[in-house]
Amino acid sequence: MTERLDAETIVDGRYRVLHRVGSGGMADVYCAQDLQLGRKVALKVLYGRFAEDQEFVERFRREASSAAGLQHQHVVSVYDRGQWDGTYYIAMEFLDGRSLKAVVQQEAPLDPDRAIDLTTQILRAARFAHRRGIIHRDLKPHNVIVDADDRLKVTDFGIARAGASDMTQTGSIMGTAQYLSPEQAQGHAVSAASDLYSVGIILYELLTGRVPFEGESAVTIALKQVNEHPVPPSAFNAAVTPALEAVIMRALEKDPARRFADADAFIAALEGARAGLPAPAATGATSVMAAPVVPLPVHHEVAVYDEPPLEPLEPLGPGDDGGRWWWWVLALLLIVGAIIGGLALLGGAQKAQVPNVVGADQASAEQKLRQEGFRIDTVGKTSDRPQGEVIGQDPSGGVQADKASTVTLSVSQGPGTSAVPQVVGLTAKSAAARLIKAGFKVAERQQNDDTVPAGRVIDSRPQENQQLQKGQTVLLIVSKGKQQIAVPDVVRQKSDAATATLENAGFKVVTKDQESTKDPGTVLAQSPPAAAMADNGSTVTITVAKAPSTVAVPDITGETQDVATQRLSKEGFAIKVKQKAVNSPEGDGVVITESPSGGNAKKGSTVTITVGKYDPSLNPTTPTTPAPPPTTSTDTTPPTTTTTP
Repeated sequence: MTERLDAETIVDGRYRVLHRVGSGGMADVYCAQDLQLGRKVALKVLYGRFAEDQEFVERFRREASSAAGLQHQHVVSVYDRGQWDGTYYIAMEFLDGRSLKAVVQQEAPLDPDRAIDLTTQILRAARFAHRRGIIHRDLKPHNVIVDADDRLKVTDFGIARAGASDMTQTGSIMGTAQYLSPEQAQGHAVSAASDLYSVGIILYELLTGRVPFEGESAVTIALKQVNEHPVPPSAFNAAVTPALEAVIMRALEKDPARRFADADAFIAALEGARAGLPAPAATGATSVMAAPVVPLPVHHEVAVYDEPPLEPLEPLGPGDDGGRWWWWVLALLLIVGAIIGGLALLGGAQKAQVPNVVGADQASAEQKLRQEGFRIDTVGKTSDRPQGEVIGQDPSGGVQADKASTVTLSVSQGPGTSAVPQVVGLTAKSAAARLIKAGFKVAERQQNDDTVPAGRVIDSRPQENQQLQKGQTVLLIVSKGKQQIAVPDVVRQKSDAATATLENAGFKVVTKDQESTKDPGTVLAQSPPAAAMADNGSTVTITVAKAPSTVAVPDITGETQDVATQRLSKEGFAIKVKQKAVNSPEGDGVVITESPSGGNAKKGSTVTITVGKYDPSLNPTTPTTPAPPPTTSTDTTPPTTTTTP
């Protein structure tokens, strides 16, 4: 096959390629339309040059097998896998977003709180996989997809550790080396701690915009991972607190035993560091009376000095040139005071109308008052009005007041802050009520989840216990239950093919046999029916034809005994033959009756046939002869024999 697929290419009769999304070390990724289920998928197609390399094929299959068993809100779902046109493909969940690497390149260094939030989501995905015995082995920002709301999913689970031959390649393997744990770089066995090291590198990069170790080749970088200690991230970003730096440096310990015990411990340490982050700056304009606060650089010691006592001034001695100058200053002050007093006596202080600034934002209100010649003082008050809005003034707007006098503004500080209450696991209704009671607004977004029942809260944004201004919106992530997918149509397929089709679509299969004249093994019916929507992982029951245990009894009246016996034997019946005298030679050896007559009977059961035997004495045109001996019968199985005295 060609190395690059064109748009409109149909893969495996099911996936129509729309456009190429990107490429990796061993495969291209395309956005494709699933023609069977009508949804977009990310189609990962192994490069043709690797399709004959069993090591690569096995690695590709392992990725699909490992990821297919991971159904989690922070893990990209795998829908299907197959072989096509000489290569292999994996069909995965298509995500509308950008890679975390693109976020780093466009926005790093990130705010510590945001970096912690993104890293925690990666750790939740890793925790889910680790508990199921799956190690990612290649965690890096390139393998993390982030949507517009900073929700992320990790992809490429289950990729095998790169071998020595891979380490000599460039491109994606070069990128991998920058996130490789020391034990991976040395070819040692990997564990969950290896993934946690890679997550520590990702967090370092989010906060600094760079990885700890760079080099001209993958081997050079790998050696640094083993032998060198990273420069503390606070050297590049002063917003990294000592507590947060300690978390990062522990994750990047060379010895796996010195890192966090598991993802839960890593998450707990990050939350502890988050609690010590500086509070975010308040929004809205500040009073002109307030002096700006300049934060001190982290890690700098601040020396505090005792202020020396004031020493008395020595009087000027006689003959000093300064002995007379202060008289002139005093005289000037007296003259200025007299002028001001005279003006006050003549016309009093100049007055102006105080502007009404209630409802304006603080900055606009202060500017307007200064233009009219007033001074300003501000008092912050808790209010349900937006932060920074003027909610009162003294003197009131419209009154006359002396110019240069002070107008006191009451400025809303917002409704105050409160911790986001615990809502995970509650029903959406109960969670919303709890948030409203705490003073927050509520928004809701639903998403599928394989473990949280439908209608219950999976998570909240911001998360529980975080401080948030009252009146702000808390987003509830509510479970829609397991993902609903369309049930494929498998009626008329053979049982094995139908089972494979359903399992590849994500269903479990239960088989029920039913006797039928159809070809044994053919699917007669399915439940749920084709095209119905059902939970991913739910059970589909298929009814499969089996050979009937009863068969139709053939009508053999009028047949000769030999023909009747052959037909009944062919259908599996035993035959019992009775004889009955008849008055015509034509009836001799011909079946007169059968029992049972028509309908169905079990295979192997007995059918009794009565066969005519010509008796001339019964013919009125012939002389009377002695009565025939009594009728006899013999139970037989094929071939049938008849005896008469």
